[in-house]
Amino acid sequence: MTTQTATEAMAAVRTRESGDRPRVRRRRDGVHIGLTVWGILVFAFLFLPILVMLVYSFNTGRLLATWQGFGLDAYVNAWANPVIRSSVVTSLEAALGAAVLSTILGTLGGLALARSKARTSWVLWATLLLTITLFTPEIVDAVSMLPWFVSLGTDFGIGVFSNGLVRLVVAHAVLSVAVVTFIVRARMQGMDEALEEAAADLYAPPLKRFWQITLPVASPAIWAGALMSFTLSLDNTIVSSFVQVPGSTPWPVYIFSSLRVGLRPEIAAVSAVMFVLTLIALAVVAFVLRRSGASTEEMAKTLASA
Repeated sequence: MTTQTATEAMAAVRTRESGDRPRVRRRRDGVHIGLTVWGILVFAFLFLPILVMLVYSFNTGRLLATWQGFGLDAYVNAWANPVIRSSVVTSLEAALGAAVLSTILGTLGGLALARSKARTSWVLWATLLLTITLFTPEIVDAVSMLPWFVSLGTDFGIGVFSNGLVRLVVAHAVLSVAVVTFIVRARMQGMDEALEEAAADLYAPPLKRFWQITLPVASPAIWAGALMSFTLSLDNTIVSSFVQVPGSTPWPVYIFSSLRVGLRPEIAAVSAVMFVLTLIALAVVAFVLRRSGASTEEMAKTLASA
């Protein structure tokens, strides 16, 4: 082998090792293009209505559907309207209370179902009852809760159930407990029980094991369940319209009643603000999941399970 041939061979080897190869453009077939277009259409179908709502929240006209100009009049008028402010505050208070109550009950329920040593039939019946609350039509829940609250407030003399905010918190929490329970249960079923057993071997009391081991492991699911409960409460209209009392009208019920006289831009303005609050809640949960060491795939699974 001549010197020139050896030099060319060594140059070829170095070229292959360095990855300096001519790039071959991959041809996209019709299936790939079709799936891409379909994905774009799906996202447009999902988010275009929200985008239209955000745009029309800056409408300066008297009616929402009639565009007259761009401005912040809708936001200013919504802030100056005491009825709108009261309904928004009521919705936020009810959503926060329902999230706290359903998260506490759902976390305990999820831990009980995941770690139950009882017979399998008990777990199946409990799961079935929780599933029924998820699939029962909301109109049935509303019709059943209204006389229940009335009976507790008048017949049994429990005056707290005559309070409109308490009614909203309890009713919304009843509809969200099952969601939190199933999310926490799914999370805890994948936990290695050897962690708690090792802590018990080191003479850690049950309460300390719960706070330092069980609760941190379940925290991503707890946060996801709380977020889901919060958003479900903000979105609830049917049950809220039945159990509310004058002076505690939530925001969805106010919007529903506004349909009789025509929607105004203030409705879109407040809805845009609440949409931003939902995005902030998602960001907070994602931040907590990231701080807990969850990967992007695990974060998506946790939020998707909600």
